[in-house]
Amino acid sequence: MRKLNIAFIGARGVIGTYSGIETYYEEVGSRLVERGHRVVAYCRNYFTPDVPSHRGVSVRRLPALRSKHLETLSHSILATLDCLPRGFDIVQYHAIGSAPLALIPRLLGGRTVVSVRGLDWQRPKWGFVARNALKLGEWAAVRCPTTAIVVSASLQRHYETAHGKRPHFIPNAVVSGPRRDIDFLTQYGLKGDDFIVFAARISPEKGLHDLLEAWRPLAGRGKKLLVAGGSSYTGGYIEQVKAQAGDDVIFLGKVDRRTMDELYSNCFAYILPSYMEGLSVGLLEAVSYGCCVLTSDIRENLEVVGDAALTFAAGDVEAMGRQLQRLFDEPELAAAQRAKVRRQAERQSDWDDVAERTEALYLELVGASRDGTAGAAP
Repeated sequence: MRKLNIAFIGARGVIGTYSGIETYYEEVGSRLVERGHRVVAYCRNYFTPDVPSHRGVSVRRLPALRSKHLETLSHSILATLDCLPRGFDIVQYHAIGSAPLALIPRLLGGRTVVSVRGLDWQRPKWGFVARNALKLGEWAAVRCPTTAIVVSASLQRHYETAHGKRPHFIPNAVVSGPRRDIDFLTQYGLKGDDFIVFAARISPEKGLHDLLEAWRPLAGRGKKLLVAGGSSYTGGYIEQVKAQAGDDVIFLGKVDRRTMDELYSNCFAYILPSYMEGLSVGLLEAVSYGCCVLTSDIRENLEVVGDAALTFAAGDVEAMGRQLQRLFDEPELAAAQRAKVRRQAERQSDWDDVAERTEALYLELVGASRDGTAGAAP
């Protein structure tokens, strides 16, 4: 099989969890390395430690302008310029805001890919100028690179309808992590099965403000709400939700992988009341652990959970509260939902499958088959 030289551009980096892109860097990157390819992850130097490699993936740290509007773009521009003389077979961009940059390596003879993980312009944190710049990125994602990948069937349908283009569909995957006993969480007086988890970036489209409103009437019922996640240049929103929260809501901030495993392993339920997603890695992880899941019924979330979750309309605080109330009143319902979720997890892709499908696409783009023979380049 032909061995490829691959660059990843767009994420904050490795050795840390911020979003699904960082998970992709590590899970797919390491598997491509195991299959004999070279993968270079372009990382932001404030996020990723100064190490030469991680899980076999070469680490290339570059600076970025630390601002809401310019961080991703500035880093992606530097990474693009840095990668041009390095002879990469594939340059994969992981943010639609950087999609126009995919044209530069392509014009110089390289093969480029843009991964679309959501319609970022829909996020409420963006103003008029940024929103329209991201809409341009959405348009460019299927015009500037050699090809594009989307992580959900819903996104694939959107591109077909809105842009007349059908990108490749390769979903995010279920992460089967280790189950862990209560350890870190004992400092909060928790013993297991006595808390509900919200784990996501703390920004308005994730619906935490709705959850806190639905949670208020349930205070004093013997369970706590744990909020795991960091800012996405949304400091004002974080102050708002912290002011909204009661004493039985605990903000953990950004947590490490081990703590996330502990949260999934011991929670009474996991909840994601989001208004928009690409294909939530956090939701996939909750499914992989067999958590009782409550989630908004947007199409991207239903792709993950099928009929195995308790659902409610995004933004419907009363409906969310009723589903939470059901769980509090009927503990046996949570057990039944966990059994459904475990069956649903068996239907999901794993990272081995994602890496294999991604590799097959790369080889098609460079005109090589798995046995190393030449083919017709697209």
